[in-house]
Amino acid sequence: MTLKEVDSTNTFLKNILSNSKPVPDGTVIMAEHQYAGRGQRENTWHAEPGKNLTFSILLNPTFLSAQQQFDLTRAVSMGVYDALYPLLRDNLKIKWPNDIYYGDKKIGGMLIENILQGTQIKHSVIGIGLNVNQENFAAGTGNATSIKKILQKDYELKNILAEICSNIEAYYLHLKAGRFEFVRNLYLSRLYWLNERREFKSNGQVFEGIIKNVKDNGLLVIEKETGGQTYNLKEIEFLNR
Repeated sequence: MTLKEVDSTNTFLKNILSNSKPVPDGTVIMAEHQYAGRGQRENTWHAEPGKNLTFSILLNPTFLSAQQQFDLTRAVSMGVYDALYPLLRDNLKIKWPNDIYYGDKKIGGMLIENILQGTQIKHSVIGIGLNVNQENFAAGTGNATSIKKILQKDYELKNILAEICSNIEAYYLHLKAGRFEFVRNLYLSRLYWLNERREFKSNGQVFEGIIKNVKDNGLLVIEKETGGQTYNLKEIEFLNR
């Protein structure tokens, strides 16, 4: 389903679910213009109407427990990565936990909202924003870039959307078949800054460390002089300087 304008495709899908209407696994809602798109850490996502992909996918991964939520994050991140890899090749990386980077610039991100029933995930609403044909970014959008800015040509949004959906489905089926180690190892191998000595900030302190691993539950493992330490999303900042 394509909407001309919506506050947020994730909110739209969650509203349908809250009306207790059955929504098929794999339902995709795409917006030409999203005026209140949301990202991680309560960030807003700004996109020029008609130039970029802003869409949400509904999955019903009842085979996953609440403890396995991050495996879904991995699967979705890698689905987007695989769809873009033929275009962007080895400069493409996944910035933990689920931003899509080209070099040191962000081309996409996602917000995954899971609805639990007991200890299992009943529904997962996956919102994805990807900069495709936008060339100008407002001041304050930081290090944003787009596929067009990188490759200097326009791309058909629906084609990229179809590639992303089919690749996410492939990883989703890996999880369904219990191939967690395969998904976890592949995700780790594609991480931005993996095994590189870099600067981070936590609790107001700047330090050097090396990303070594991501725990099963999604915590980031950074090796410091004092040994390995784990961080969740709100506890660590990557310093690009």
